[in-house]
Amino acid sequence: MMNHFLSITWDLGRGLDLGFFTLRYYSLLFAGGFVLGYFIMKRIFKKEGIPQQKLDTLLTYTVVATIIGARLGHVFFYQWDYYSNHIMEIFMVWKGGLASHGAAIAIIIAMILYARRELNKSPLWILDRVVITVAIAGCFIRLGNLANSEIYGDVSNSAWEMVFTNPVRERIMMTTDGYISEVNFIEKDEYQIEDELTYPLYDLELTFSDKIANREQAATLVRKSIKPLLDQSSKEDLNMKITGVEIVWDESERMQGTIEARGYPRSPTQIYEAIGYLVIFFILARLYLVADVRQRVGFLFGLFLILVFGFRFAIEFIKENQVSSEEGNSINIGQSLSIPLVLAGLYFSIAAKKIKG
Repeated sequence: MMNHFLSITWDLGRGLDLGFFTLRYYSLLFAGGFVLGYFIMKRIFKKEGIPQQKLDTLLTYTVVATIIGARLGHVFFYQWDYYSNHIMEIFMVWKGGLASHGAAIAIIIAMILYARRELNKSPLWILDRVVITVAIAGCFIRLGNLANSEIYGDVSNSAWEMVFTNPVRERIMMTTDGYISEVNFIEKDEYQIEDELTYPLYDLELTFSDKIANREQAATLVRKSIKPLLDQSSKEDLNMKITGVEIVWDESERMQGTIEARGYPRSPTQIYEAIGYLVIFFILARLYLVADVRQRVGFLFGLFLILVFGFRFAIEFIKENQVSSEEGNSINIGQSLSIPLVLAGLYFSIAAKKIKG
């Protein structure tokens, strides 16, 4: 059995329940990234002598392009087979499904339009500056993915790993349709070893709602709904697999069930990507302060494409595939889309020309 340097049970819910409204962590972090980017661009515009009223328009272009581009990118790049038969769901952004490659393409188009309509400058001039804020926004968005327990790494044992429990809780609650009022995860000091992987074991404590009248009904619910759900789950769609079931009464006469399950340990790639984007932000921001670099129009934009999508290509090797159609491919959709963007980055970096005067 391997010794884990740091193993974390990630059991954060998706947001703060305010009673009348759930404030999503992802939404907070998504908005926080753009707010921070706004203040960074404010300083850049002040330094460059650009009127501040142009900034609000830029923010609108960027936010709209990011949301629309990321959504359409996911729809067309990853799941067009599904959305072509469910057209109205394309507009249901709150259900999830955003792609950074789509956002990148849309932001480039938006900046071309912005430069032509609002600034008397080359689109590459504004792209050189906007990518600095996009990098920091990317950091915040990946932290939002962490909060959402999504876009995680493949199953592996490493020095730093996480078991994401929230997808399991949500699936159980949804499948049982109100018969389960609460699901708690208790990590045990026990493990299972299979195929050279070490799986931590958990007790899932299920609290049944008033819809369940007796122990027999509870046992039937677990046997017919919850056990098949976890038995048939795979490491791709859930993060636990059932190993045992027990139905008990506690002292307060609230009926509870205990399911023993093994957790799938995953690399927290959302954190790796967030750190990577933060480093890229500092690199771009530091280079922007160098006058000679700043005057080479297109260089920072090209460098952004190289660093972000080169990094994205590499980290995809340890990430869980986002759609089943990627299984068995030597490279996945995200990597295929990253290659032309890296090549474009090389072109813009090499072709960058210094502004005269």
